Amino acid sequence: MAAPPPYPIPVGSRCGAPARDETGIGYRVWGVLPRAADPHTRSPSPAVLKAQEDPALAARVLRRIPLRYAAGADPALDRPGHVRAGSSLARLGDGRLVVVQDDAHFLAVVDPATGLAEAVTLPAGVGGARQFDPSRGTKHLKWDLESCVVLPATADDADADPRAWLVALGSGSTARRERVLVAPLPADGGPPRADDVRLVDAAALYARLRALTAFAGAELNVEGAVRVGDRVRLLGRGNGAGTDDAPAVNATCDVPLGALRAFLAGRADAPEPSDAVPYALGALDDAPLGFTDATAVGDALLADAARWARLTDADGAPWRAKVEGLIAATPDGRRLWVVTDADDPDAPSELCEVAFGRAVEGGG
Repeated sequence: MAAPPPYPIPVGSRCGAPARDETGIGYRVWGVLPRAADPHTRSPSPAVLKAQEDPALAARVLRRIPLRYAAGADPALDRPGHVRAGSSLARLGDGRLVVVQDDAHFLAVVDPATGLAEAVTLPAGVGGARQFDPSRGTKHLKWDLESCVVLPATADDADADPRAWLVALGSGSTARRERVLVAPLPADGGPPRADDVRLVDAAALYARLRALTAFAGAELNVEGAVRVGDRVRLLGRGNGAGTDDAPAVNATCDVPLGALRAFLAGRADAPEPSDAVPYALGALDDAPLGFTDATAVGDALLADAARWARLTDADGAPWRAKVEGLIAATPDGRRLWVVTDADDPDAPSELCEVAFGRAVEGGG
């Protein structure tokens, strides 16, 4: 069997174009991040890692699957007929994917073969609403869950809750978005039960993330999360309005997994984030690049710089779509699942299969 490619964390970036709009629909790029250095050797003021395009890397969209609920819409629950504003992905033990949505209070449990989803209904918001967008005048009320990660139980959890947890994090861009959704996963590998899901006020955690200025920069915006051993690595997107004293920064930092679970269980104070690594991701067509999500692949170490490739469609043309979440579809990371956000409440998010690696040719 061929060895996995030497890049354990494929990471999605996207262009930001503040002069046009806050999301900056444009060319998407795909890259790889180096592992963080040993925390005992990292300097208090970490050097900025510079990203560059790598012509040896390629990323191509092979197929696109619109995501719709198998049971259709349910007006009584304020559920649309489709998955909207997909923001992050996780895998269940039974092989299905969970799509987190940043402006709808549902988890979508998706069969990747068909795109049909089962809804896990989350607590309603003001007035029983579970959809939030500018057309309703309620965008400011959304939880803005932008990233998710599965946290296994640790030895300290054995007597408390031995289940793994699906954890979805708010972006932290406003006080309302400083919340973390905790969804315990059953041992049979199926989806979480709606009555097991809880929302945790995590203001203390976000205060510590914000205080780590090498990570947060001018404005905190947590966009990705991935488990790396006994740590959770967070990715922050630097699309805020920076100043000379507090520039916008794309960065990663680490939080101890066990300490994070203890905090979310109410058994400990907020964990201290560490190992902030700022990145200079550069720009594409004069639009700055920013992190959107990450997924772990293998154990191999990386070189000392991030690398990226332009994301193209099946015909090789630049793909213009708002990619929000990604997860490895194969153990070697040469196939990825990504989820898109159409920025239209009436349009379904799409689950897309992407070929990623060296010299992707003919979709193979």
